[in-house]
Parts: sequence; C-alpha cells; structure tokens
Amino acid sequence: MIRDRKDPPEAPQERNPPETGTQRQQRKAHESANQDEALEETFPASDPVSPFVPAKAPD
Repeated sequence: MIRDRKDPPEAPQERNPPETGTQRQQRKAHESANQDEALEETFPASDPVSPFVPAKAPD
C-alpha cells in the first residue's frame, strides 16, 4: 500500500527516515496523480450560468 506523507503512522513509534531522490520523485508523482484524479472527479465544478432574462413586469 502506498501511503502519503499526511497519512498517520501505522504505529505510534514509527518514524519517517530521510527520503532518497528516487523516493521523493515517486512521492511527488503519486501526489500529482492523486491531485489530477481529484480534479477530474470534480469537473465540472458547477453548472453553467443560466441565460434567463426576466421579462418586464406589466404596468
């Protein structure tokens, strides 16, 4: 299972060792993929604006 930096540790005594360059690239790619997926799932963010123009009230 791939875990993000913000995931809580599995055990209270677990510590994160320093990252290597390869691990950092993999982590960044994973975070970017997660962000891209989240963006795709929320598109479109809202419905288009209605072009409705109300008619004038009768006098």
